[in-house]
Amino acid sequence: MSASASEAGYLLPEPAEIVEKRTYGSDIHAYRLRLCDPSARPRFDFMPGQFNMVYAPGVGEVAISISSDPDDEDLEHTIRIVGRVTRVIERLQVGDVLGLRGPYGHGWPLQEARWRDVLVVTGGLGCAPVTGAIDYMFRRRASYGRISILHGVKKPTDLVHRERFEAWRREPNCYVGLTSDTPERSWRDRVGVVTELFEEVEIDLDLTVVFMCGPEVMIRFAARILERRGVPASRIFVSMERNMKCAVGLCGHCQFGPEFVCKDGPIFSMPRIARFYGVRGL
Repeated sequence: MSASASEAGYLLPEPAEIVEKRTYGSDIHAYRLRLCDPSARPRFDFMPGQFNMVYAPGVGEVAISISSDPDDEDLEHTIRIVGRVTRVIERLQVGDVLGLRGPYGHGWPLQEARWRDVLVVTGGLGCAPVTGAIDYMFRRRASYGRISILHGVKKPTDLVHRERFEAWRREPNCYVGLTSDTPERSWRDRVGVVTELFEEVEIDLDLTVVFMCGPEVMIRFAARILERRGVPASRIFVSMERNMKCAVGLCGHCQFGPEFVCKDGPIFSMPRIARFYGVRGL
């Protein structure tokens, strides 16, 4: 097969059936997708942190993080309903078919994090790009040290994948901290912003690697606090979100300074992008 034909195939969506749909609140749904052609599954082998383009036939496609473990047969995508394409996807049910192409981008540095402690800091739906990485580490538990997971939401109904957080809490050598800006009467966890949970965890400055995803303002403040505590910026990794249209660096929609989030990210080390954070227009 010629290179051009190979690249064309890489850009064509592969049909995938919805085999499970879970709803969180009024505008967030998690879909487990199974490729209609089982022989196509090896082409979708991925590392946590990468994303697929999810295609609604006749409407368009959106970039969605893969939130399952790479060893799972099915591919899970957690989608917030915010635009034309996602509103069409929201109407689909188990048995309906979507298109997938990917995976794209670079994943979390899970090999570099082996034998180290891992601190995961997330906010809102920002947990979706890192849930697969957390499951990956727990399935290979002997290869990682202490795992601390800190997650903040604006309100309790924004908490996605609660069942996963509860399962992680039962894991050995693991701490899970949850916090909400505006709690409700049923909320039993902390109240406040996620950075306040840093006081709940021990951070070994020689061993800890940090994975962060969520609103950029949260990432900026969290990184600043961690660096003040002595965590090297080179061991802080973040997942960035941008409007990704082509996924291969051609359209320029996701350009961030000299970087293209789709092909150079979406996972970046903090030193690589820190100077661009907070710059208006980027």
